[in-house]
Amino acid sequence: MPLDAGDLAAIWLTVQLASVTTLILLLVGTPLAWWLTRTRSWWRGPVGAIVALPLVLPPTVIGFYLLLALGPHGWIGQATQALGLGTVVFSFSGLVIGSVIYSLPFVVQPLQNAFTAIGERPLEVAATLRASPWDCFFSVVIPLARPGFITASILGFAHTVGEFGVVLMIGGNIPEKTRVVSVQIFDHVEALEYAQAHWLAGAMLVFSFLVLLALYGSRQRATWGQP
Repeated sequence: MPLDAGDLAAIWLTVQLASVTTLILLLVGTPLAWWLTRTRSWWRGPVGAIVALPLVLPPTVIGFYLLLALGPHGWIGQATQALGLGTVVFSFSGLVIGSVIYSLPFVVQPLQNAFTAIGERPLEVAATLRASPWDCFFSVVIPLARPGFITASILGFAHTVGEFGVVLMIGGNIPEKTRVVSVQIFDHVEALEYAQAHWLAGAMLVFSFLVLLALYGSRQRATWGQP
């Protein structure tokens, strides 16, 4: 059989991780991107730089500092232990935290670009019709920014699927618990199991191509839909 039980478990865990991470990223990234688009505060620059840090930092650096912060001696780890929650390192929850931080710019930046492209005119028109800020956001901004939400969802999901350094540092390599596809491929190569590595790596290659195809297709349809 090309894929054994360990491979299938890694694939299922990766899909779960990417789905949960993408949902959290959309919930967190939407108000953050809106604030970065609208604010004139001095904090816009520093906050934007912090959000974009995963684009330039090596994944192992992010994973290392998350390991220190979330570990039993870290300030977050000590807080979770004091609350009776234990530590989240080497667990699915730890993978989610690391994935959200590592993939944050891949969701925030497309949303920020979509919000910026809307401009002021639609919001001004909605305000003249006595729409509240919440009405403007949910009835005007979100529908107009739909291509940005599609792009952000695709990139967030795909980037999470392809993670390696962060998830290995913070989650380790525990079968059916923290061993995702990228780590499983590494294990196959390390064990000289090239046939199994080929199947998983080939599946990742096809997946990446389909993701890019869907991304460019959605952008093309959005362009055709413009007046």
